[in-house]
Amino acid sequence: MLDMKWIRDHADQLDDALAKRGAEPVAKDLIARDDERRGHVQRLQDLQARRNAASKEIGKAKASGDEAAAQKVIEEIAELKSAIQTGEDEERRLDAALTDALAIVPNMPLDDVPMGADEAANREERRIGEKPPLNDVKQHFEIGEALGLMDFETAAKLSGSRFVVLKGQLARLERALGQFMLDLHTSEHGYTEVIPPLLVRDKVLFGTGQLPKFAEDQFRTTDDRWLIPTAEVPLTNLVREQIIAADELPMRVTALTPCFRSEAGSAGKDTRGMLRQHQFNKVELVSITTPEKSIEEHERMTACAEEVLKRLGLHYRVMTLSTGDMGFGARKTYDIEAWLPGQGAYREISSCSVCGDFQARRMNARYRPADGSSPQFVHTLNGSGVATGRALIAVMENYQNEDGSITVPEVLQPYMGGTERIG
Repeated sequence: MLDMKWIRDHADQLDDALAKRGAEPVAKDLIARDDERRGHVQRLQDLQARRNAASKEIGKAKASGDEAAAQKVIEEIAELKSAIQTGEDEERRLDAALTDALAIVPNMPLDDVPMGADEAANREERRIGEKPPLNDVKQHFEIGEALGLMDFETAAKLSGSRFVVLKGQLARLERALGQFMLDLHTSEHGYTEVIPPLLVRDKVLFGTGQLPKFAEDQFRTTDDRWLIPTAEVPLTNLVREQIIAADELPMRVTALTPCFRSEAGSAGKDTRGMLRQHQFNKVELVSITTPEKSIEEHERMTACAEEVLKRLGLHYRVMTLSTGDMGFGARKTYDIEAWLPGQGAYREISSCSVCGDFQARRMNARYRPADGSSPQFVHTLNGSGVATGRALIAVMENYQNEDGSITVPEVLQPYMGGTERIG
């Protein structure tokens, strides 16, 4: 969420930034709402000041023996009390209306983010590794189904479309990927492993920006909880409503969790295979840091995610997303796209974003600077480190053999009991 005081001082800058994202200008409306709220608050304060003054007048009137004057003031105070109660209700309504309006305004992109309406304007930063020299390549679902280890038909009977049943060595391979990633991030990259709740309350999804704007993308339970769309949600909210000491930052946490997404609006997209599922597993990286270090931390986080693909021996590229392709809460996002020979295309396998204080304001997450000055909002970052389901797809397609088997990458073999080949 953006700071209303900053918006008042930088209205044109906000609308220019929103225009880059393809969004409508909002500064004039927000300032009008804030003016209305401020004017009402001032009138309410005037009423309260008059009530306080009138209370003193009662004593003076009674001391002078003027009961009529005292009674008149008592009646005025009763009217003031009623007006103040009504005014406080209106203040809460105006506060909520302003908060609701601010809550759907996206974050402002950094200056070096490429401007454009969609992914066509994304900027390639680098390519790492080489495409494997494969002939007669197959897509992951063709490989998995031929092995009898990937079952979409049974999954559809159990749960409907966009689910899969993995069996045997493919199930173990995805588990191995998750364990490998967690071990790498915790033992070498300095992240602390967390097992967070998979069900969260409204305010937690609001804190990271999924609510209210993207409610249709989530799964909601009958007791008003939500299944997490990503571990970013509970991990980032670990610091909500706290003031953290500066020497505790940066705080880096990671988790391997199931993730649940309704995939609203994705009808017809990636209907075959595991690329776009309602339920999938992902290793998430979250950093909480100071404003001065957040850009540096973004580069570091992206490098941590890249290291996963490097050790798996996968060819990939890093893209900076354009203003029109970037997520709601991000100021800048790097997408890491793995090469999938079966598709003959690069597909996102990780997305690493720096959010500035956008989420921190929604969570009221602050830190106290080392000099003891007033608390400031932290900066938050999140990234996939990486999506294990998509990593499984990439390994299957890049390590496929002509006989239909899959070579297990060397780095995963210890997690597979020494298995070198699935076939």
